[in-house]
Amino acid sequence: MIPFSPATRIFLAPGATDMRRGFDGLAELVRHQMGDDPLSGHFYVFTNKRRNRLKILVWDQSGLWVLSKRLEEGTYRWPAPQPGETKVRIGTEALALLLGGLDWPEATPRRWWRKSPDAQAIPVSQ
Repeated sequence: MIPFSPATRIFLAPGATDMRRGFDGLAELVRHQMGDDPLSGHFYVFTNKRRNRLKILVWDQSGLWVLSKRLEEGTYRWPAPQPGETKVRIGTEALALLLGGLDWPEATPRRWWRKSPDAQAIPVSQ
């Protein structure tokens, strides 16, 4: 099972990626293009030019996983890269929306509340 923890980060690679790349090719992109360590345990998500396929690269402490998905119809919504941007960070909720085919950049998080340790309610927004 691939672990999700509060420390897990999810990064989208801006632009298109050659989907023929496998473990080593995607790890090389993470190292050289995104400037990260592919063995960090973070999720790295790539898509093709047509935006109908994606691959996720993740390390689970024993080896690399490459997960792949192809849409039968439609395309994934992918953010346009900002000048000089090497990666786009998203949350676990945005990844779930992306994988479900929903238009995640248009979704807005709602304010939510939680109790602080001293029992006073404090607002928290994402």
